Amino acid sequence: MIKDITIGQFFPGKSIVHRLDPRMKIILTGIYIVLLFLAKSIFALLVGIIFMIGAFIISQIPIRLMLKSIKPIVPIIIFTAVLNLFFITTGELLFQFWIIKITTDGVKTSVFMVVRIICLIIGTSLLTYTTSPIALTDAIERILSPLKKIRVPVHELSMMMTIALRFIPTLIEETDKIMSAQKARGADMETGSLIKRAKALIPILIPLFVSAFRRAEELAMAMECRCYHGGEGRTRLKQLCTAPRDFAALFVTALFLIGVIIINRIFS
Repeated sequence: MIKDITIGQFFPGKSIVHRLDPRMKIILTGIYIVLLFLAKSIFALLVGIIFMIGAFIISQIPIRLMLKSIKPIVPIIIFTAVLNLFFITTGELLFQFWIIKITTDGVKTSVFMVVRIICLIIGTSLLTYTTSPIALTDAIERILSPLKKIRVPVHELSMMMTIALRFIPTLIEETDKIMSAQKARGADMETGSLIKRAKALIPILIPLFVSAFRRAEELAMAMECRCYHGGEGRTRLKQLCTAPRDFAALFVTALFLIGVIIINRIFS
């Protein structure tokens, strides 16, 4: 399960989505999130699904990665589905046992929420799949640059966010190695009560924290050796610039958003 977590991973490519301005990709991701939360029916949500599938096809990201990003959130999806299924009691009654009631509205809401969460996770993961950490840092800094006027450390904040995102795959790999080493020493992490399983995680968490602090210290030392002193006076190897394809992508995304609004009005 740990190996299936793909958050923060970048997959190089030469597709149109890869070549979009990273600032525009962040804006498009925000519009896509708004699109999903504006959708009030399955038909409106279908527009978001079509947009997501189309973006993945254009980006040439393998379908297996799209499915792989869902595996870690399967428990959350099941938990959300069960809550909506059992706690929404409006609509026609389909099944009843003691205090448990399953109604048509509960089933519809459960399916709707599951599809929305899956679309949200898969769609937003496309941003990190197609954008390198350096480009993402520059994009966040440029978007937040107006905050510099009120003395907000924009460069430092964007650098911290990107480094944290970048080290997620590294920490996941480190966790997997530690778990394999502990299992080879006879550690049992899959059986027993909840308290026993929690105690079994201590031999994993302690070396993981030590490793994380060691990596952070090595990174800080490397940055100091390269005379890094924040964003003041720094230049960039690659300048961010928009192209016609960026505005075309924004136009297409806006059309999908308008489509969701229209469908909401039709089926309201």
